[in-house]
Amino acid sequence: MTRSFQPAPETPFEHPTWSVNATIYQINTRHFTPEGTIRAAMAHLPRLAELGVGILWLMPVHEIGEVNRKGRLGSPYAVRDYYSVSSELGTVEDLKAFVAAAHDLGLKVILDWVANHTAWDNVLVEQHPEWYARDWKGDFRPTPWWDWDDIIDLDYSHAALREWMTEAMAWWVREVDVDGYRCDVAGMVPTDFWETVRAVLDEIKPIFLLAEWEARDLHHRAFDMTYAWSWNDALHHIAHGKADLEALRVYYAWDAKAYQRDSIRMLFVSNHDKNAWEGTEYEQFGDALQAAIVLSVASKGMPLIHNGQEAGMDKRLSFFDKDEIVWQDHPMGSFYRRLVALRRDTTALWSGKHGAPMLPVPTTADDRVLAFVRQDDASRVFVAVNLSAEPVEVAFREALAPGTYRHALADGAGTGTDAEVTIVEGEPVTLPAWGYLLLLR
Repeated sequence: MTRSFQPAPETPFEHPTWSVNATIYQINTRHFTPEGTIRAAMAHLPRLAELGVGILWLMPVHEIGEVNRKGRLGSPYAVRDYYSVSSELGTVEDLKAFVAAAHDLGLKVILDWVANHTAWDNVLVEQHPEWYARDWKGDFRPTPWWDWDDIIDLDYSHAALREWMTEAMAWWVREVDVDGYRCDVAGMVPTDFWETVRAVLDEIKPIFLLAEWEARDLHHRAFDMTYAWSWNDALHHIAHGKADLEALRVYYAWDAKAYQRDSIRMLFVSNHDKNAWEGTEYEQFGDALQAAIVLSVASKGMPLIHNGQEAGMDKRLSFFDKDEIVWQDHPMGSFYRRLVALRRDTTALWSGKHGAPMLPVPTTADDRVLAFVRQDDASRVFVAVNLSAEPVEVAFREALAPGTYRHALADGAGTGTDAEVTIVEGEPVTLPAWGYLLLLR
């Protein structure tokens, strides 16, 4: 037998060119405007383009099931009809108009897709009951061990289900011109299904797939980006004194060695089921919030902005009933605009193989300060973040960091200036509590 010892390519597909320097923005259409419709959300597209984000992720737009519904409006992840748009949000024509308007502004749109399960009254229950998983009694069942009693699981051992679901996803790309999908609980669906989906959709046009999961193998032939839950968890624990900096270094070590060079991890401080400002003690970042956001932009990966963060939203949005974002001018909006522009225009900060790796810089305060450099032929970024609640005097102990830079943000690290700054090996600088240096040259 002839064997080949040539290494296989890490991924047989290329990320869409428009994704490599993008920031992703999540829209919960139900709460995004007082009207809660797709047409009303269109009015925000110029503002989002000005914010600088590149990818708009719409939470599920499909009709929601009535049977065993949670709350008054139900969960958008309990899908009744994969070929529908919920009347609460609008029509398929409204969505086509939204996508076209976004494209005119240089924005891409991905839909949230729920392949693992459906509502109890999904049209497939009547059409193809054999496609559903069963419990020990032979009845339809929700996903085991979770409190998701408003949904029932599909069974991907059926080739016909796989073909039907793939065609449904292709329909939205062909007919509505969406640019990809965020795939809910992607790891609960067989990976080889997603690999087929990727191949089929890429034949239509370049698409972007985000997996709500954290697994290296999903990057091989299916997904551009996966969630970095462990990055988020590590920062939460550090912000509340429940872990030291080693927890975050563990994440970066795994990402650098175990994941593909071209993988993209989604870095987030807030999501539709978490809020960066308040909630339980575990969920809030408190005074560490700006430092965490800086790391989400400067680290290898892609930052997420959850709708309302740029307006300083200080609450968790209701999941099953109508809630509302209070849109207002807020310092967080300017903060995000500058960070998103920095990422977009600085090649070293781009995603996957298109950006530079993170090179750790040893410090005299490694228990509190995370420091690294990202550098390519066009740019060099130096980052130092004090992940502690006390000011720290710190020096950098290798020749990697020294040099003359400018502050990448006008108010970075409380400097109030974008003047030049010189980092000298062994010469200490003071970082305030949860302060940072974000330097560029």
